[in-house]
Amino acid sequence: MRNILIICRKELKSYFASPIAYGLMAFFAAISGYFFYVATAIFVRRGMESAMMGRGMPMDMSEWVVRPLLMNISVIGLFLIPMITMRLFAEEKRSGTIELLATSPVRDWEIIVGKWCAAMILYTAILSISLLNFSFLFIYGKPDWKPMLVGYLGLLLQGGCLLAIGTFISTTTKNQIIAGTATFAVCLLLWVLDWVSAYETARWARVVSYLSVVTHFESFAKGVIELKDVVFYFSMIFFGLFLTARSMESLRWRA
Repeated sequence: MRNILIICRKELKSYFASPIAYGLMAFFAAISGYFFYVATAIFVRRGMESAMMGRGMPMDMSEWVVRPLLMNISVIGLFLIPMITMRLFAEEKRSGTIELLATSPVRDWEIIVGKWCAAMILYTAILSISLLNFSFLFIYGKPDWKPMLVGYLGLLLQGGCLLAIGTFISTTTKNQIIAGTATFAVCLLLWVLDWVSAYETARWARVVSYLSVVTHFESFAKGVIELKDVVFYFSMIFFGLFLTARSMESLRWRA
């Protein structure tokens, strides 16, 4: 555990010692803030129109603001995650320090978990910026906080899944641009796999759709925790880190 903490702290320092973390936070704050403004503007306008027509306020804030914003935040993650993971191992290979890691007494799984945890902490810190937007809902309204909390749990699980895959891809190349591009391509593929269910109902289509990260996030966005979705995300995290361990094992053997 001590080695994991040391590696995690080292990775976090490298993130914040460069413009990477601050750039990602600024990008996320700008985009998520715009999405929040649009969602609340639509909600307020529809509410005013309903009031003028004598219908009162029939809309649910969670349905009109919270859920769309959570879905949009998950989309932003497709662009953030490749930039977070692309340097984890690619930078080590480019600078030549990967040989030191591969021949050090630190075990592979400690290196992998430490780097993945650092990426998760950064991703969590970036997501926490959106809480400032949601705070306005509590100041000027009374939204249900439980679906919001469940939605953030889903965002963290989905992010952990994609970060694990990005960590593995980062071990396959020493070029950060290639690692980031490949991670984005795989994340996008896992995002759109559920589109096949729109025109095909065969068993193979259901299997492909099940592998989509969006399919398993929809219940979280609705404020519902389903065991199958939690198991899927944890399985994907384990699978991504397992592949990373096998890749690290080959690097250690070559070193």
